[in-house]
Amino acid sequence: MSDEQKISAEAFQDQYFEAHDENADMFDEQDQLASLQGELTEASEQLLSIRDFIRFCVTQLRSYDVVVAQGTTDEFAEASAIVLHSLSLDWAANEQILDCRLTTSEKRAVLGLLEERIVERKPLSYLINLSYFCDLPFYVDERVLIPRSPIAELIRQQFYPYFEVNELAQPLSTAINTQAAVFYEHGLATKQLAQPERILDMCTGSGCIAIAMATRFVDALVDAVDIDKGALEVAMVNVDHHDVGHQVNVIESDLFAKLPAEHQYELIVTNPPYVDSAIMAELPPEFLYEPEHALAAGQDGLDLVHRILFEAPDYLNKEGLLVCEVGDSEWALKQSYPDIQFDWLTFARGGHGVFAITCAELVQYRDLFAHYVQLLDNTAS
Repeated sequence: MSDEQKISAEAFQDQYFEAHDENADMFDEQDQLASLQGELTEASEQLLSIRDFIRFCVTQLRSYDVVVAQGTTDEFAEASAIVLHSLSLDWAANEQILDCRLTTSEKRAVLGLLEERIVERKPLSYLINLSYFCDLPFYVDERVLIPRSPIAELIRQQFYPYFEVNELAQPLSTAINTQAAVFYEHGLATKQLAQPERILDMCTGSGCIAIAMATRFVDALVDAVDIDKGALEVAMVNVDHHDVGHQVNVIESDLFAKLPAEHQYELIVTNPPYVDSAIMAELPPEFLYEPEHALAAGQDGLDLVHRILFEAPDYLNKEGLLVCEVGDSEWALKQSYPDIQFDWLTFARGGHGVFAITCAELVQYRDLFAHYVQLLDNTAS
């Protein structure tokens, strides 16, 4: 045996157990698939009603450890969507129809979609090209993130109490000891300024935030900006579907690069990429279907946020407001700027990592933001 053909006992062990583990995984996957198909066959034969199939879908999603975290974190909501969408029914189906029986072909459609969701681990919104945001339907595919921002709550309430509200604002809670609807106090400063006439949605993706804002601020013009052409193609589909082309202007730009700095916006809303490198390395399979560049934002998740904070005051008027989502990078932002008291907002229906900051505050701390932008530029060069 030549030296090139020799192998150490340790290397042999490593190769053997690696191959053994791969075979074990393969058999395990085959066993799981066989088990799933058996359960689907049994369900097709024995289950009858819409209610039965929703319950069955919940059980299967949990049994096969499907990650439900894109658009909803509730297995019951996802199971309901699988069943009701397959039956071409409204996702908020009336209780009275839940005991209606399915035909054989309807059962096949429901179980086929469920099987695809479990086996491929592809998010449901991509399987059906549909997601809801702020009570509105949006076309989505793998060119854009699936809408899921808590900023929807702010949009529903027209960013109360920073701006004045009208009949299109939707209160989110009830007053203590009464059924009267009240606006939820998210933590925005009380200004009650006139409703914004110009709004910017930075990193628009599918256009869901821009379009939702256009439907609540019907007299405002909204610029929807993204660097990615594919994302903007999806955004245009949604702009056309919601017939808001007279309000929403879709712009291809690297952040503010192609926008005139004329202090033109009363409100800038941004949900930029903010996932740090550690979390990116551990994302479950469902998230790997989403465009990486729409998630990843450097070591601490703040590469784009630093630039937005630095540049935004050139585009806001003096009473303007920036609302920015940074998710789990909230801690990193606080560490970067310990001297800044960002207004971290709370949400009635869950969510975190969203802050608000005024134009005056952005100007006040601009030297701090410039420092981090310089560090990013030095690293890139």
